[in-house]
Amino acid sequence: MKTNKISQLFLVFLAVVFVSCQAQPVAQIITGAERTTEYISYLEGKKVGVMANQTSRVGSVSLVDTLVSLGLDVRKIYCPEHGFRGDASDGEVIESGKDARTGLPIISLYSTKRKPTPEDLEGIDILVFDIQDVGMRFYTYISTLHYVMEACAENNIEVMVLDRPNPHGFYTDGPILDTAYRSFVGMHPVPVVHGMTIAEYAKMINGERWLANGMQCKLKTIACTNYTHDSLYQLPVRPSPNLPNMTAIYLYPSLCFFEGTVVSLGRGTDFPFQVYGHPLLTAMNFSFIPLSRQESINPPLINQLCYGVDLRNYNTDSLILSRKINLGWVISAYALFPDKDNFFRPYFDTLAGSDKLRRQITGGMSEAGIRETWEEGLAVYRLVRRKYLLYPEETH
Repeated sequence: MKTNKISQLFLVFLAVVFVSCQAQPVAQIITGAERTTEYISYLEGKKVGVMANQTSRVGSVSLVDTLVSLGLDVRKIYCPEHGFRGDASDGEVIESGKDARTGLPIISLYSTKRKPTPEDLEGIDILVFDIQDVGMRFYTYISTLHYVMEACAENNIEVMVLDRPNPHGFYTDGPILDTAYRSFVGMHPVPVVHGMTIAEYAKMINGERWLANGMQCKLKTIACTNYTHDSLYQLPVRPSPNLPNMTAIYLYPSLCFFEGTVVSLGRGTDFPFQVYGHPLLTAMNFSFIPLSRQESINPPLINQLCYGVDLRNYNTDSLILSRKINLGWVISAYALFPDKDNFFRPYFDTLAGSDKLRRQITGGMSEAGIRETWEEGLAVYRLVRRKYLLYPEETH
């Protein structure tokens, strides 16, 4: 017990050193959207479409409201999962409509379609993309980015990406996606934690010719200032309803695998992505009950008493220092689950990017052994990634 306490204190000490050694203070980071003088003149005289949600802000003001107030000719708003205002439930179909404040039409790209149609893009000269990503392969905003770029390439429309820092931009980790498992939660052969900002990722989509038929779209990026891949960025606005704070965001890469199992991640509670549990994990002391609420109307295991693990006070500095996903939670839950044949759902393979990780866990492979099988793929990916970086990369 004493040794464990010393180890924890040492991790906290290292975390303090890590944070103090960041290249730039967080307060000095300026997002692409905030650098209006870098792009306003470029947009003047053009018919503008804006891909945006609640994270698309210039200070405390919506990007759309900002552009309209500056006299730009904004014609249409496009929105991703969770909607333009970001308050829709997880997985909820987003309907197209009209923005009450500006009167602009809103075109949903999370309904019966994921990709803008030629009609959706009609009357647009340039599409401005400004959405806060969190750096995960299965976070759907980069898939929306792909489809926007593809549609614009097909219709000879330029894309401008206003960049934002990646809260997980300081590392890369996880299995590389097998393209046979390509889906909306994983479209490209990248690891779970890709370590790129949204603008860098757009450059990679273009450069690696991942759009249909190897097309490339006309792409312009507005970079952040004072950001490096060693920066620890505190998101000023929650990126989606079920990632309410930085604890959830830092835990997300490790815990999201549970979405492909029968285990609840606390959707329908006040602490989503900060706990996990199931009614059959009765050996655990902690418990919670998922309920229907705005952020998650029909959460997994709704109204059922779940026993599990509370990570709300977990020291996320250990994740930051290790620069690794923690597979131990999924492996441990599987080991304790009494009905192992029904622990995994088919969606697990979709999230993992192949069936390999599931087979490794069910086969009893250790976390260290699993990690060894990622090494070659990650080394190749990091070389590809380096070609598209806009900011100094990690020095560790």
